[in-house]
Amino acid sequence: MPDIPKRWRGECESGKDFPSSSCNKKLIGARSFYKGFEMAMRNRNGKGSEIIINSPRDTDGHGTHTASTAAGSHVANASFFGFASGIARGMAPQARVAAYKVCWEEDCFSSDILAGMERAIEDGVNILSLSIGGTSDPYFLDAIAIGAFAATKRGIFVSCSAGNGGPTPESLSNVAPWIITVGAGTLDRDFPAYAVLGNKKRFTGVSLYSGKGTGSEPVGLVYNKGVELNQTSSICTPGSLDPKRVRGKVVVCDRGVIARVEKGVVVKKAGGVGMILANTAESGEESVADRHVLPTVAVGKIAGDKIREYVGSNPNPTVVLSFGGTVLDVKPAPVVAAFSSRGPNNLTPQILKPDVIGPGVNILAGWIGVVEPSTVHTDTRTSPFNILSGTSMSCPHISGLAALIKAAHPKWSPSAIKSALLTTAYTLDNTNTTLHDASVGAISTPWAHGAGHVDPQKALSPGLVYDASADDYITFLCSLNYTLEQVQTIAQNPNVNCSRRFSDPGQLNYPSFSILFRSKKRVVRYTRTLTNVGDANSVYSVVVDGPSTVSISVKPSKLVFGKVLENKRYTVTFKSKKRVAVKDAFGSITWTNSQHQVRSPVAFTWSR
Repeated sequence: MPDIPKRWRGECESGKDFPSSSCNKKLIGARSFYKGFEMAMRNRNGKGSEIIINSPRDTDGHGTHTASTAAGSHVANASFFGFASGIARGMAPQARVAAYKVCWEEDCFSSDILAGMERAIEDGVNILSLSIGGTSDPYFLDAIAIGAFAATKRGIFVSCSAGNGGPTPESLSNVAPWIITVGAGTLDRDFPAYAVLGNKKRFTGVSLYSGKGTGSEPVGLVYNKGVELNQTSSICTPGSLDPKRVRGKVVVCDRGVIARVEKGVVVKKAGGVGMILANTAESGEESVADRHVLPTVAVGKIAGDKIREYVGSNPNPTVVLSFGGTVLDVKPAPVVAAFSSRGPNNLTPQILKPDVIGPGVNILAGWIGVVEPSTVHTDTRTSPFNILSGTSMSCPHISGLAALIKAAHPKWSPSAIKSALLTTAYTLDNTNTTLHDASVGAISTPWAHGAGHVDPQKALSPGLVYDASADDYITFLCSLNYTLEQVQTIAQNPNVNCSRRFSDPGQLNYPSFSILFRSKKRVVRYTRTLTNVGDANSVYSVVVDGPSTVSISVKPSKLVFGKVLENKRYTVTFKSKKRVAVKDAFGSITWTNSQHQVRSPVAFTWSR
């Protein structure tokens, strides 16, 4: 790496297991923030700093995984115990990294998060990546939203995880419009594992178990649903399995309640030789691979139901488990992860969230040497890499892409970068079919995938962008019926006033649309402004796609840009054809020419 830029104001704090010399030209900053945590612990149990390892050192693995995903350098011969082998690299391998440790073993405290964000802003970061989430509180009570606003008005792009509360509707976190809210999808890479039942039916699941299978000879298969009134035995919670029933057999365990890998520990302690981890309705067809402590195949709900039915109807059920390593070019992909948090946005329904999805299932990235990748303390095997799933993993993908766009277009605002990522996202998978949702196995919607899956190449040249300034966001806040004091809290400016406000929060110049029809409001009209970041003398025509229950008109239907950075406005009118509430519906508005398709998703909701 070249020398650290002189404008960088950060530093490396020394601490336990972390001398300041741990930093270099790649890792140029490392700090820890713990005063909020310390005060909470002192109030809770009378102990304070003596329980804190005050150090930027990652003792958990999460921060190393996310940082290396965003900006890790090339590493040859990377793998996780042989899985996903090849050259590993982050999204922006030439970017520099500064780490701000704000989470501790018990929790992440708002005061520490804000302190870390404030310091990062002062140090001079370009991108803030936060794989942290919680509940959707009003913006003036949301520490991340407040910190992100301070960053955005200084030109810093903020990327946050949407949360892992899916497939429950309205489960999103980090929904402020000045944040890019990132959901999770799958890759076209998988780690197949197979369960062949005694009736010769073969089911494919996933696993990161790197040992041998159960052998070529079938072994007994047991499912402990409701045995001796012990309902938890089907979930394989600690102490729920009868060793007399499971010894020497493969156990079917329902997913839920306790950690997936922990169930295998329970089975192993009871004398089982293998496990089939079967999804229930909540997790649907989602397949998350784990490093299990015994031969384990994780299967979706459909396969799980058939396996449970087989065990219940056969007097002598058997199975053979085997493992297939790493497989590429999996279809369909991407698929929206079942765990990825969903809209609608319950805080501001007029802002469509999540914004986009990125790779977040079975992601290989860097790891630390002091925590077992399986998270089971009896498993002492370590690896410099780990494979994890979550919106924590998808968020840094988008953060790294934002760094690439920022490098290519250093004068672009955070809103312009976000617009580029949204309007170039794709909604077709690698079978040329509309994106699917792992939780239901059916077509996904913008409540799950937002504008779609990010497309790094197209995002570098979007043609047009929807830009917004800090003042625009203040105007948006003033339209939310917040008090002036609450708006000033978010803006961190006592001089802010609400002399200007939108008639509707959806008037914000956002690159997507969320239309809320109320019983007495059948017409919604929004005006948007597009900025030409493509060629001079560009002409775009509009293409509208919408449900039969809504008429959509756009004026003008053609935009002519004579110069680069020229702005053009258009007005779109949405009219509901029905007075009563109907099912949620979706569409899109796309400005197109021979070079670019600038697509905005549209979501429609009817309320009584």
